Amino acid sequence: MPAREPLNFDQPSNELSQIADLERKKLLPKNDYTRTANEYSAVNKDAIADGDLLGKGTGDFLDVYNQSAGAIQDIIERRAEITFNEYKANNPYTTPSA
Repeated sequence: MPAREPLNFDQPSNELSQIADLERKKLLPKNDYTRTANEYSAVNKDAIADGDLLGKGTGDFLDVYNQSAGAIQDIIERRAEITFNEYKANNPYTTPSA
């Protein structure tokens, strides 16, 4: 069997490839969660819904019916939807009884 030439995947260096390298570095975010200092968990500040853009949960086990859960956008949207929804806490949607 004849010897094969090694494959060369190098890209030519030009203006477009330099811009692509800069953009690629911007798209790879830095992970600021570490095991020793800031481990991400259900009770991490960035996981708790405290009115900022990050948190979604409440930290309570299986807490799915909490009106304060979600990021601030979720809470605002949920409140806006409830104002147009005829089914509310005092008028829940139920199946008709036969």
